[in-house]
Amino acid sequence: MAKAKDSASTTMEALSSLCKRRGFIFQTSDIYGGINGFWDYGPLGSQLKKNIKDAWWHDVVQVNENIVGLDSAIIMPPRVWEASGHIGGFSDPMVDCKSCKKRYKADNLCEEQGQDLIQEGKTFRLPEGIICPACKSKELTEPRAFDLMFKTYVGPVEDDSAVAYLRPETAQGIFAQFNNVVSTSRQKIPFGIAQIGKAFRNEINPRNYTFRSREFEQMEIEFFIEPGTDAEWHEYWIKQRLAWYESVGLPASSLHQDIHPQEKLAHYASACTDIAYDFPFGVQELEGIAARGNFDLSRHAEYSGKSMDYVDPVTNKRFVPHVVEPSAGVDRIALAILCNAYKEQWVAKEGNAVLPAEPGKQVPEGYEARTVMQFAPRIAPIKAAVFPLLKNKPPLVDMARNIFNSLQQYWPCFYDQTGAIGRRYRRQDEIGTPFCITVDFDSLEDNTVTLRERDSMQQERVPIDEIEARMRAAIA
Repeated sequence: MAKAKDSASTTMEALSSLCKRRGFIFQTSDIYGGINGFWDYGPLGSQLKKNIKDAWWHDVVQVNENIVGLDSAIIMPPRVWEASGHIGGFSDPMVDCKSCKKRYKADNLCEEQGQDLIQEGKTFRLPEGIICPACKSKELTEPRAFDLMFKTYVGPVEDDSAVAYLRPETAQGIFAQFNNVVSTSRQKIPFGIAQIGKAFRNEINPRNYTFRSREFEQMEIEFFIEPGTDAEWHEYWIKQRLAWYESVGLPASSLHQDIHPQEKLAHYASACTDIAYDFPFGVQELEGIAARGNFDLSRHAEYSGKSMDYVDPVTNKRFVPHVVEPSAGVDRIALAILCNAYKEQWVAKEGNAVLPAEPGKQVPEGYEARTVMQFAPRIAPIKAAVFPLLKNKPPLVDMARNIFNSLQQYWPCFYDQTGAIGRRYRRQDEIGTPFCITVDFDSLEDNTVTLRERDSMQQERVPIDEIEARMRAAIA
């Protein structure tokens, strides 16, 4: 008898199906069977990610005069990674099942079974009772180090002198350019350097759809501060980042703070708090906010031989700045937004009554099923869809096209003239379009259109010359 799927796996299966069907996310190189831990974002998914990054950049960099941007290289000298501790120290303990040959990250395997991985110096040991989740075997290998960095070569000769690595994080590019940014941007402490970019980690066990991947995108801030102000700035950034997540549509009730206890902090950190989200597969981290002291700049000063001192222009005080680092995953945020937006509903055929769909039950009489992605308007990939009531009436088509072309100058929009209006609405609901605009015969007489709002499904007549202002107010 087949095991029933739990609600989390059912939800993720339904969401991933919609994402493929509607062009949000595809398995990388799907025609070749894909490769585990890598994903491609389709037309809607790439726009969704762009909107997330644009919102972050606007709210973090553009409106803050003491934060500047950087775009550092993916490949840097190996000495950078020696200084940061990644070479020789960036590995995870891995275990294999001797029976079914499945491979697991040891600490995750223990955590899922309610225990802690045992660490003795630099070695690890599984506690008693840990089993393979796949085949239930107790025959597991001892944990052993697994290097998470992707190795490559620079130049025509593949020898030890040409070894390089794909960056496992974006932060080190910021630290390596600290002196150049200070001298060219004329910033004064406290100030930040922000970066969005790709990072690569050879994860042992990529899982939970796009949550844990081998190629991913980060949005990081290194906020440089005077020593002794770490605690207040750490608290400041926690509040700022929580507010930002709400601004892109994630409700406060689904966000959590995971405060790292002192015994689990990195040796150089004074505090670290993760912002986590209620995914269908559990509460998982979206962003880490760490008070890292002056560890990174001091290490790069040591390994490069270049001073990383900052001299206060007013007091002439010299010091190596401390740093607070809010580091977020774009792909994880995108997945959280997709999970939060996905709704299955029963909607009344007459009126706008809405009931949450109940899995396994028939749609009540007088209702019909609707799947809708309730994105915050500023994050929605498509902002508005424009419909002529009939595709074979040139005056309607011309007016609808003119409205579409006008709005398309400001936002991604969609033009659709195929099928009944109700079906066109449902197609836009599934991709999360906040507004649908229908041009009908009354439009030709009074220059008004029907503006339909996605979540309430309310419809109202709006003058054409007011559409842009209405949308701008909602999307801001």
